Amino acid sequence: MHVEPREGESFDQMLRRFKTAIDKSGILREYKRKRYFKTNGELQRDKAKAAARRRMRRPKLARGPRPQR
Repeated sequence: MHVEPREGESFDQMLRRFKTAIDKSGILREYKRKRYFKTNGELQRDKAKAAARRRMRRPKLARGPRPQR
């Protein structure tokens, strides 16, 4: 990632632009995710845990009595 200094821009402002560009591109997130090797089983377990967390967070819809068939 490369950031060119703008005219009259301080180093702190340029650093802030660089950090936001890195965050938006997802480079650091991808690096942290790939830092350690995970087996396929570990990846599947992580996916299942994330799905369970999403299900728990989702608000339950208020349902009335079930219709008769």
